[in-house]
Amino acid sequence: MRRPIVVVGSTNLDLVCTGERIPAPGETVTGENFQTFYGGKGANQAVAVARLGYPVSMVAKVGDDEFGTRLRRGLREAGVNVATVGTAARVSSGVALILIDRQGQNSITVIPGANGKLLPRDLEKALPRLRSAGMILTQLEISLETVEYLCATAYRLEVPLVLDPAPARQLPRKVLSKVAILTPNETESCTLCGLDRRELNSAAAAELAAMLQSQGARNVIVKMGSNGAYVAAANGLRKLVPPFKVRAVDTTAAGDAFNGGLAVALMQGKNFEEAVRFAAAVGAVSVTRLGAQPSMPTPREVNRLMKQ
Repeated sequence: MRRPIVVVGSTNLDLVCTGERIPAPGETVTGENFQTFYGGKGANQAVAVARLGYPVSMVAKVGDDEFGTRLRRGLREAGVNVATVGTAARVSSGVALILIDRQGQNSITVIPGANGKLLPRDLEKALPRLRSAGMILTQLEISLETVEYLCATAYRLEVPLVLDPAPARQLPRKVLSKVAILTPNETESCTLCGLDRRELNSAAAAELAAMLQSQGARNVIVKMGSNGAYVAAANGLRKLVPPFKVRAVDTTAAGDAFNGGLAVALMQGKNFEEAVRFAAAVGAVSVTRLGAQPSMPTPREVNRLMKQ
């Protein structure tokens, strides 16, 4: 029996507006379309795993409102085990306000709501689920206290943990040293290293990855979108994995798709480089359509792109 992937993190309802461009501060523009989607980095990653046909469970909190009912139902219908998705009383569910321009770039404001109520005591209740995991995925849309506790727990249980350090913030060494795989994008890499945000080439990504490994992260993958992903692995692998060329419609959740694909590939026995290439293909397919969770691809779609 395959050991499941367990995702600990956020679940949101995404309110998505598309238009010609994202407004500047103080500016009002007319949008073109409005839709709602299930989202949240944690839930996105869980759905990515489920869509790829691998067993996955979610540890999360939703509010005791209509959105919470919808979010739990959406996860269940996507194939995610929701037995450890709790309800926070008298708190709204998480919401994300997303603006997308015609080039597929986005601007996002997140209201955490019940996500902020996922606490270490909830992880204690979910300990049997965490202990049974083959891999744990988490992000930073829940409280740092909970992330710290989760990292320590996973390390103690000897379950590899993949941390997507988003939204960007600096993290203490006691967290990074417990992380098996760290997957920052360009902004997050710079923030973690205490630098101003800049676009990275492979040499700059290699430098930042080395800095993050010196802070305790064992394996680092710097996600650079259309410039590929730089891999610095504990086994000595140092390589830029090139991107797949696709027409981007919506880049929302591309990083989540990447992380879900990475976890599935590793659990299926692929080596680190093969897993990153598979993850890059999962992320590439996801940007070709609108929405976070609706964009997550099937194995057939991923394999078709990789063959091309």
